[in-house]
Amino acid sequence: MNQKLYINADKFVEVDDELIPTGNLINVENTPMDFRTPKIIGKEINYDFEQLNFTGGYDHCFVINKKQPGIEKIAVLSDEKSGRTMEVYTDSIGVQFYAGNFIENNKVVGKENCLYKNRNGICLETGFLPNSMNKPNFPSPVLRANEIYNTTTIYKFV
Repeated sequence: MNQKLYINADKFVEVDDELIPTGNLINVENTPMDFRTPKIIGKEINYDFEQLNFTGGYDHCFVINKKQPGIEKIAVLSDEKSGRTMEVYTDSIGVQFYAGNFIENNKVVGKENCLYKNRNGICLETGFLPNSMNKPNFPSPVLRANEIYNTTTIYKFV
């Protein structure tokens, strides 16, 4: 929760109380979902904000501010203590940011029998907007016969 995160997104996909995407895109401005200026992940994760309450923290798809088709840098995750930084580049339209809100209940055991707890890891997963198949206002994920789907995501450690 001490890492700093930047996501180039003005909007995120709203979810309902069962964590199903509603199809609404919500502006991040003046909410704890705003990562357009890098901030510590744990800074606002426990705010009393309906979307965070539904998911127990961050578990939302952010709609990337695309300047043009192709691969762009869309996120930066940095850890001041270790000096590590990860940059995320993609040609996708969305990035799901999951802050490990439900790890503890799964009793995940890692290296040297370390028992992982809630929020001991994060995920930045690029792709289509969730539930696109059922939301006509989202870009379609349908691939027709003889069509080719090709996407690129790069995780660069600097």
